[in-house]
Amino acid sequence: MTTARLASTALDCSDPSALAAFWAELVGGEVAFTSDDFCAVKTDHGWLATVRVADYQQPTWPDPAVPKQMHLDLAVDDLDAAQAEAVRLGATLPGFQPAPDRWRVLLDPAGHPFCLSNQIPS
Repeated sequence: MTTARLASTALDCSDPSALAAFWAELVGGEVAFTSDDFCAVKTDHGWLATVRVADYQQPTWPDPAVPKQMHLDLAVDDLDAAQAEAVRLGATLPGFQPAPDRWRVLLDPAGHPFCLSNQIPS
């Protein structure tokens, strides 16, 4: 018997509204709720929340000084096109790429690493 079901993934940040707008645009969702401290993005595959945290420090990946805490893996059909769109929306591409022919690591506007991969089944 299942005790619980996954409701959403929450990302800490300093600006929930801006981070929610980034993720909604990148994954084709919509910002369904917004407040000063919390926003919720509705997608076809679940919810992504952005939460204001006092004195938020973004991850310093790949440097472990501030751990990444978690990351999202996104399935894409075209790595180059998906990377270009993510960067256009505000993501940054760090210099270290462990396997750029298979997946790309990017940082969202709050510094959270996420991966684009054409190796993940859709």
